[in-house]
Amino acid sequence: MDSTNNSTFVVLHYSMGADIKFIVNKSEITAGTRGASLGPEAIMVAARKQSSDFFNHFEIVEIQHENQLLDRSTEFSFAKRIDGLIKIFDRLCHQVKSDLQNDRFPFVLAADHGSAGGTVAGISAANPHSRLGVVWIDAHADIHSPYTTPSGNLHGMPLSTILNVDNKDCQINELDDQTIKSWEQLKNTGKQGAKIQSTDLVYIAVRDTEPEEDHIMDQLQLRNYKVDEVRSLGVESTIQNVLGQLADCDLIYVSFDVDSMDPDLTSYGTGTPVKNGLSPEEAAGILEGLVSDRRTCCVEFVEVNPCLDEKKNKMAEVAFELIKRTAEAIKNRD
Repeated sequence: MDSTNNSTFVVLHYSMGADIKFIVNKSEITAGTRGASLGPEAIMVAARKQSSDFFNHFEIVEIQHENQLLDRSTEFSFAKRIDGLIKIFDRLCHQVKSDLQNDRFPFVLAADHGSAGGTVAGISAANPHSRLGVVWIDAHADIHSPYTTPSGNLHGMPLSTILNVDNKDCQINELDDQTIKSWEQLKNTGKQGAKIQSTDLVYIAVRDTEPEEDHIMDQLQLRNYKVDEVRSLGVESTIQNVLGQLADCDLIYVSFDVDSMDPDLTSYGTGTPVKNGLSPEEAAGILEGLVSDRRTCCVEFVEVNPCLDEKKNKMAEVAFELIKRTAEAIKNRD
């Protein structure tokens, strides 16, 4: 997929004067398991299996990845392959910023979740004076830093880049000067400092955290709608509550990790599955409700891994259905 090729595509027109544009990001350098780079293509395979021409109706651009770094050792023990992620952040930031400035709706299909900070940096760069809200639908909090990480995998750190937090209260790692410099560069992609206020971050379905993450979540008073609470409130009321918290935001970004869903109801085709998650129908309702708000300007789907799928691409098939429903909700909003 290359935005410069000669293939013909039809652009569907959406509200806010914007058109959906799919940004494919096959970078999997921040994950702990291999195979997520195949996720975006697996979703398109799922569409072909249904004989669906869905993706023919949209412009698709693919950013350059740095997955060749997986074939060599990394010098950054507590921020593995951060040198490559800096490049991915810059590319995503530039692409998202450009699309938003040209009245496009960036719909990102990414491999791992570590690059989501680059997406948010692009939104922030395109709208430097706007207040941005983030809805993070995920089994994991993703708010470690190189100072606190037990693994060094950067897909556990994107929200720290967005919030510009290090959580040194819980520091367990001593960083070398180059790691510190690279981490600061990553956090400052697009513009200096935090991209959002902590009050403008809402979690949904997070249920697998570590003590260091619990500490910073408590310190920042981050709101997490756990699965049981979503079911108690109902999807519609959950959406109303989330949007109520983000009432003062000018724009909203929605980040959807497929591991937010229960693997027994979908498949284990994701890098870090966690039981007792959302059902696909609950996920669909949440996504549809959030993108129906006209402030939602960007959506990202991540972490489909067909190499781990015991049900022969089932996770990609579920993701494709959710993507279709999400796109239709964007199309139909006032």
